[in-house]
Amino acid sequence: MAIITLSSDVGQQDYLVGAIKGQLLSQDERHNIVDITHYLSNTNYPQAAYICSSAFKHFPPNTFHVVIFNFYDIPLNHVLVARHKEQYIICPDNGILTMIAGERPKEVAKLSLTQSGSYFLSITGMIAKAITHISKNENFFEPTDTPVVIEETLPLRPHIGFETIECQILFIDNFENAVLNLTEEQFEEQRNGRPFVILISRNEEVTTISNHYSSVPKGDCLAWFNSAGYLEIAINKGNVASLFGLQGYHENMNKLGMVTQNKHFYHTIKIFFGV
Repeated sequence: MAIITLSSDVGQQDYLVGAIKGQLLSQDERHNIVDITHYLSNTNYPQAAYICSSAFKHFPPNTFHVVIFNFYDIPLNHVLVARHKEQYIICPDNGILTMIAGERPKEVAKLSLTQSGSYFLSITGMIAKAITHISKNENFFEPTDTPVVIEETLPLRPHIGFETIECQILFIDNFENAVLNLTEEQFEEQRNGRPFVILISRNEEVTTISNHYSSVPKGDCLAWFNSAGYLEIAINKGNVASLFGLQGYHENMNKLGMVTQNKHFYHTIKIFFGV
C-alpha cells in the first residue's frame, strides 16, 4: 500500500483520471490516492513546478507523486523516477523534474516504455506497476558510475540586484491574487533591514509586508508571504490581477493567433530598496 498523488494537465471532463485511479487500485486496492490538480497548463512549466513542489513537501515520507504533464512534448520512450527529500517523483523527461525539485535529484532512474507504451493509458499502467515494484524494492536506485542523463531545466528565478529585485508572476489564483517567484528567505536576505517599495503599477505601490489579507483596509493592496513561502500581491476583498492587468504567463502570438518562435513571457513586478 502506498500514498500516491496525481497532478496532471488532462482535466476532469472525461474518463482519464478515473481510469488512472483504476489502474493504481488494480495493483493494490489499499492505495491511498490524492488529487493535487488536473488543470496544470501544459505550456507553463514554472507554474506547474510551483503547484507541485508547494504541495509535495507536505506529504509523508515515501509518498509517490505522479506528474502527468506534457507527456507528448518529446518522443516518449521512458519516464523518470526520482527520490528527492524522502519523496518519489514520477514524471516525463522534459525538464519538469528539476524544476519541481529545484535541483537535480541525486537518485534518478529511467523507467523504459515498451512500443505499446506510446498510448496514454499504457504509460500510466506501467507507472502503476512500477510503483508496486519500487515500494517492495529498497534497492531500486542502484548506484552507477555514470549518472543518468536527463533533461534539466532551471526553475524561473527572480533577477536579484543590490537595489532592485525583478520578480515574475508564477501563478494567479481563483481570487486573482498574484504569486511571485520570490521566497521570503530571498527577500529578507536582500532587504537586510532596508525600506522597500513593491511597484505593482505606475500609480500603485506597497511598502510593508502584511500578515494576512485583512491587515489593510478593504480595497487596499497588500503583499504577504503565502503558505508556500512565496510573495503574493493581493487586494483585500478585491481582484488585483484584473484591476491592474497582471498576467501570470502568456505566449507571443502573431496576427493569426499562432505562437511565434516559442517565446514565453512572464509579467514582471519590481521591488526597490532604499539606503
